[in-house]
Amino acid sequence: MLRELFMTSRPISWVNTAYPFAAAYLLSAGTIDWVFAVGTVFFLIPYNLAMYGINDVFDYESDLLNPRKGGAEGALVDRAGHRKIIYACVLVLLPFLVVLAMVGSLQANVVLLVSMTALVAYSAPHLRFKERPFLDSATSSTHFVSPLLYGLVLGGVHFNTALVALTSAFFFWGMASHAFGAVQDIVPDRAASLGSIGTVLGARRTVILAAMAYLLAGALLLFTQWPGPLAAALALPYVFNVLPFAWLSDEHSGRAHTGWVRFLWLNYVTGFFITMILIGYAFTR
Repeated sequence: MLRELFMTSRPISWVNTAYPFAAAYLLSAGTIDWVFAVGTVFFLIPYNLAMYGINDVFDYESDLLNPRKGGAEGALVDRAGHRKIIYACVLVLLPFLVVLAMVGSLQANVVLLVSMTALVAYSAPHLRFKERPFLDSATSSTHFVSPLLYGLVLGGVHFNTALVALTSAFFFWGMASHAFGAVQDIVPDRAASLGSIGTVLGARRTVILAAMAYLLAGALLLFTQWPGPLAAALALPYVFNVLPFAWLSDEHSGRAHTGWVRFLWLNYVTGFFITMILIGYAFTR
């Protein structure tokens, strides 16, 4: 069961939520304290277990039709284990949420509430934001932007134009990434009668939209505080990664999976350069 929970949490993606919080809190609060530790651990494992666990449970039937499921990109846990996954999600979330709610301000708790609402609403029955085209990409992006925003608010930062540009850039990057990820699932999603930004727009238009959103994210980074504008160039590899798939037909949309695998590893390379830029920013404050 522990192995199944580990695979369900998709460890390859843990850093995508823990890093934004840790960097935002460290730079805004200016210290590494127990709140930093609790928040980082929360967004590293419990948050991802809940986000992907809920998704894997309620997407089980459609995941059976998806050839990329059953590994690092999504566990296929037998129905007998679904109840245990939900229980595990609740049990690991609650202690962290209680502690964070007690230490956080009203504004921080509102951000945390929005984050948890998006986490549940994306996959849970009756809400199923993942089946509402365009809202699916916005909600998915919220999963990754909200840890950043929460770290900033929890650290007591005062928002200015540069920070609004930064969080907006990250939001559009998240929307672009989700949209591109939806392309590879067009065929199995349609077979399972699931709606998504990909099934509505089709492969070609979704890829083009993703490329435009990446470019917009890069443009917004030009309005951040130095050396933040240097990060604008990091949007270009993502654009070059998706554009070769702009001529895919819906029938062959599964070939976009090659670009999705590159995207997963590209995040680590980008993360390295982002870290260097953040270190530079810390020294120029």
